[in-house]
Amino acid sequence: MSQAEPFVRARRRLRRDRAAPDFAGHGFLRDAMLDGIEDRLASVTRRFEAMLDLGCHDAIFAPGGTNRVLRADAGFAFARAAGGIQCDEDRLPFADASFDCVVSAGVLDQVNDVPGALTLIRRILRPDGLFLGAFVGAGSLPVLRAVLLEAEADRAAPRIHPQIDVRAAGDLMQRAGFALPVADVETLTVRYRSLGTLLDDLRGMATTSLLAGAPPLSRATLARAADAFAARADADGRTAETFRLVFLTGWAPDPSQPKPARRGSGSASLAEALRTPGKRV
Repeated sequence: MSQAEPFVRARRRLRRDRAAPDFAGHGFLRDAMLDGIEDRLASVTRRFEAMLDLGCHDAIFAPGGTNRVLRADAGFAFARAAGGIQCDEDRLPFADASFDCVVSAGVLDQVNDVPGALTLIRRILRPDGLFLGAFVGAGSLPVLRAVLLEAEADRAAPRIHPQIDVRAAGDLMQRAGFALPVADVETLTVRYRSLGTLLDDLRGMATTSLLAGAPPLSRATLARAADAFAARADADGRTAETFRLVFLTGWAPDPSQPKPARRGSGSASLAEALRTPGKRV
């Protein structure tokens, strides 16, 4: 028997299609991710012949120094508007070694099989191809999590996706077979006047819950959560919410890449380095 998937794929596609028309007004998280990705890309002194923008959203990512950018998204509306392909990240339709760069901003935290998606990304990269990714990671939305738990104290239900922390992200990159993997995190704080405005942003970014089996929120629960959110406001009447953005960098393996030193290949003895006059180690 196959294991049930945590996220409902059809619900994800529907949410992305609903978010597409007004995404530009809510997509500040992806904007921040793309800024970080472009900073990292700027340090790479090579020209990419074929790049994949995986999870393209509104297709605003337009890097210089790239001959061709193919777009792909799990949502039909985003994919169609970008002139791209509709596909899930863990079910990629591309042949091995199709791209020399893959960029993915704001989607990997909504994928059922993250290890499988990373492995597929590594496989569709040409040798020495570059992957740059970013997603909302562990430690994000602590206030929303707290007020929902408070509002449903008697019978709390899972409302926020499981989140991947930066260390686990690095481990996943290694497991997927990337060379020279790096995972790091940046924190973004946003101040909201109400719980409603936060939820509007999450809907507008297509990042509301996709968890299978979670019951809908009742009006009474939402009202209690809104009161708890307002109680955390500062003197300006705004409540600060935190987003932790995890960034991934990795390369498809290639013989030309630097290798870690072979164990035991050092020319200096640790014992000799620690030795002091008149004392034996």
